[in-house]
Amino acid sequence: MVVGVCTLDLHLPGVDSLKGKRQILLSLKERIQRKFNVSIAEVDGQDLWQRAVLGVACVANEQRHTNQVLDSVLNLVRANPSVELVRQHMEFL
Repeated sequence: MVVGVCTLDLHLPGVDSLKGKRQILLSLKERIQRKFNVSIAEVDGQDLWQRAVLGVACVANEQRHTNQVLDSVLNLVRANPSVELVRQHMEFL
């Protein structure tokens, strides 16, 4: 069993309230969960308007599959015009 964990540090340009941030993140998290069947949560920056840190976890039998899923999540985040991916960190347990 392999557990892949990816931390995404995001910048949300143009957001001027926590309500606006929540709307963007809720939509993004739901889309990622629905498409890739991973666990995702905001793990840092909850009180900041234009910053969010998301944690994504995936469990699989092979590291190759876990890596593919997390790479696909990264591609979806990069393609979203509402957020800017500042930094990412991926590790496998």
